[in-house]
Amino acid sequence: MNRPPGPTLPEELLLLALDPQRGTPYCRNRILEYALAGAALAELELQGRVTGQRGEIQVVNPLEPPDPVLAALMRSLPAPGKGRSGVPAQGWVRRAGQPAGDMYLEAAVQRGVLLRETRRFLGLVPYHRHPAGPQSYAVHVRERFAAAGRAGLPDHRSRALASLVAAAGLDRQVPGAELASRSAMRSLIHERWPAYAVYRNVRRDAPERSGAGRPVHDGAGGA
Repeated sequence: MNRPPGPTLPEELLLLALDPQRGTPYCRNRILEYALAGAALAELELQGRVTGQRGEIQVVNPLEPPDPVLAALMRSLPAPGKGRSGVPAQGWVRRAGQPAGDMYLEAAVQRGVLLRETRRFLGLVPYHRHPAGPQSYAVHVRERFAAAGRAGLPDHRSRALASLVAAAGLDRQVPGAELASRSAMRSLIHERWPAYAVYRNVRRDAPERSGAGRPVHDGAGGA
């Protein structure tokens, strides 16, 4: 199945969240994983495949999306059917975070959008950095995000992306985010259920932030 033209929301968010030279995220790895899972939900919602009501994810169109990573993540959601209940969005984001991070990083490396450099924490524990690759479109993503901010986030896609940036606490770090109203971006968290699911998980992990900057694990998701 062929990919649709243009990057998906998770792909855009990944490039916004990574320093293109250092290849490290502007937030903790685990937070980025939550944000990528939430971005996948937001993309599926924009495509009319899922909806969220009362904090639960409901599949409304069971046809798999063309993007293979989105399709793989969607398979973890129950197909629509009589008597089937939804999946709590906060719990799904928590469970799907690491797989989503692994898959999106791997796909970006395979396409040359990102490179993969292996380092060792304290000379012992291996971890990865992902600087921009030869096929990177990070500059385009950043320019488009900045332009949307200057225009007041005029469409559903830009508001969805801004809400996820704010939910992950990236609204002070991502270049171009300062062009949008920070308060407006943060207000979107409560309006957009995927972003709110991300935010709830970030808040839940708040006591763990003393470990910020340390590699979380040595898999591909350890951005």
